[in-house]
Amino acid sequence: MSDVMISTNALTKRFGDVQALDQVEFEVHKGEVVGFLGPNGAGKSTTMRILTCFISPTSGSALVHGFDVFDHPLEVRRKIGYLPQRAPLYPEMNVWEYLEFTSQVRGLDSGTFRARLKKVVEVCGLAQVLGKDIGTLSHGYRQRVGLGQALMHDPPILILDEPTSDLDPNEKAEVIKYIQEIGKDRTILLSTHNLSEVEQACARAIIVSKGRVVADGNLEDIRSRAGSVRYFAGFSSAGSANGQSGTPAPTKQAARDALAALAGATRVTESPTEEGLYRFEIAGGKDGDLRPEIFKLAVAKGWTLLELRRDAQSLDSVFRDLTRGDERLDRGAGWADVNDPDKSSGKSGSGEAATTADQA
Repeated sequence: MSDVMISTNALTKRFGDVQALDQVEFEVHKGEVVGFLGPNGAGKSTTMRILTCFISPTSGSALVHGFDVFDHPLEVRRKIGYLPQRAPLYPEMNVWEYLEFTSQVRGLDSGTFRARLKKVVEVCGLAQVLGKDIGTLSHGYRQRVGLGQALMHDPPILILDEPTSDLDPNEKAEVIKYIQEIGKDRTILLSTHNLSEVEQACARAIIVSKGRVVADGNLEDIRSRAGSVRYFAGFSSAGSANGQSGTPAPTKQAARDALAALAGATRVTESPTEEGLYRFEIAGGKDGDLRPEIFKLAVAKGWTLLELRRDAQSLDSVFRDLTRGDERLDRGAGWADVNDPDKSSGKSGSGEAATTADQA
């Protein structure tokens, strides 16, 4: 039996003239906790709504636990627990009543409900608020209640759409802690634009931009494939080691030129130096580790290498690089073309289309 729990194939969604998703393809395997990343308007929520059977795709397909979201929506819903960005809670109910109500909607009998309630209360930290009205709870506790309802029927798959939105830092940390606990025995797709949450809770990320998947893999691979690996090398500016006579120290320009000539090096810049040290930052090594080549260069030249380290760029920087096109559009790139009747039909500049794109 396949361990693929979620899969999409050429998933496409259009809202009038706006294309929210464009040939989106990915798989999530059993036991994975995957971050689904993208800026606002990139297509995250549209994908979540298709996977949870709220809307249908324009073309392409999506399978959840082996069931097509269009052909077998009831089977899909039985296999997933879903927490939207703002949980659909009833503020006049207390927590116990609400969880009992959602379990009845799912078809659980009273015995199963009580057994599941005990586990959900423990996992989501709800013991102190079971008898309290939901309307009196903090945002953090409300999200815990929403997470609880998503778990009541013990689904193998959880789909969480920006579950920490509108929470303060302490509340966010608590919700992420519960997601980490839940992820030990479930498959989770976590949609968010909070990169620190992904680094805490996920081993893998899928990044979408303008409705397309632009990166998919474990976090270290994404950093590397984005061409974001940096190396820092420092050479003695006083000649050979211990100040003994021998090979003279390189000039800054000679060291920089030699580093730039290395296969795989894409950019070399000077970093802040200190007395007796020339330090350089080397970008590159996307397809291999440059450290052995830098070391060999120092040996061949007879230069004293005082510092050598590799530093993968932060996920935050990679995310900005991969989704830069979204920011350009937000800042008005191409605005004149969109609104110029001689260059555009004008449809894409309409208020209705813009609103739909924002919602996507």
